[in-house]
Amino acid sequence: MPMTFSAYDGTELACHVHGDGPPLICLPGGPMQASAYLGDLGGLSAHRRLIVLDLRGTGESLIPEDTASYRCDRLVDDVEALREHLGLDRVDLLAHSAGTNLAMRYAERHPERLGRLALITPSVSAAGITVTGEIRRETALLRRGEPWFPEAFAALEAIFAGKATDDAWQAVAPFWYGRWDATAQAHRAAEDGQKNGAAAAAFGGEGAFDPPATRSALAKLDAPVLVLAGEVDLNSPPSAMSELADVFAHAELVVQKGAGHFPWLDDAERFVATVDAFLG
Repeated sequence: MPMTFSAYDGTELACHVHGDGPPLICLPGGPMQASAYLGDLGGLSAHRRLIVLDLRGTGESLIPEDTASYRCDRLVDDVEALREHLGLDRVDLLAHSAGTNLAMRYAERHPERLGRLALITPSVSAAGITVTGEIRRETALLRRGEPWFPEAFAALEAIFAGKATDDAWQAVAPFWYGRWDATAQAHRAAEDGQKNGAAAAAFGGEGAFDPPATRSALAKLDAPVLVLAGEVDLNSPPSAMSELADVFAHAELVVQKGAGHFPWLDDAERFVATVDAFLG
């Protein structure tokens, strides 16, 4: 059974708890994907008590009456409600992909409540960083020796040309993983049933992000920050991750060799060692 608590507006939210040790709040991406895809983050639960939040309207958290509350900046209040529910003065926070936008907006609004911040293959919307199509294409070409590459790259070019289809999006799936093996394929197959499409559409709606304000706040953040990039991650290529790390006052960039967008699947041992060393 998940742990549940009430958000500021009375919406009941759910967390899944894995392992023992000092608590680590974990925020999923998607955006607005049920947290099940994170699992126990490759065994990080052996070192920390993972408190993995299902964002409102996803997983086992309830749908709010006000669907405008799916917007990223408004979700900050849910993270703060979880901190209060746990009775913690300060929290260590880990976020993945689109969830890192929420983590950055939380750090902006509640810097005094943050211990350490781990951003895993981050999205860069909240910081206003642009990832060009050319950088994504160069990253994709690192996979040219893979057997699935010709079909996937043709689909990627179609997407870049504005001719995206459902089939094209399915064909590029191998780019998100460092190894397109049975584990990766099962992980991808489960994804469609884990997303709240309406919530995802609202997540980045007008007013969700204020990059100048966010960057200004993050430049003053005292908390240590880990930016973990995957070497072959098409979504969050290392060059953009370097630019994101430079936004922070105290950030360390680590590029996990051979990893895609889900580095705990590609090399769990290396991923856990990196994150655990950072969290101390």
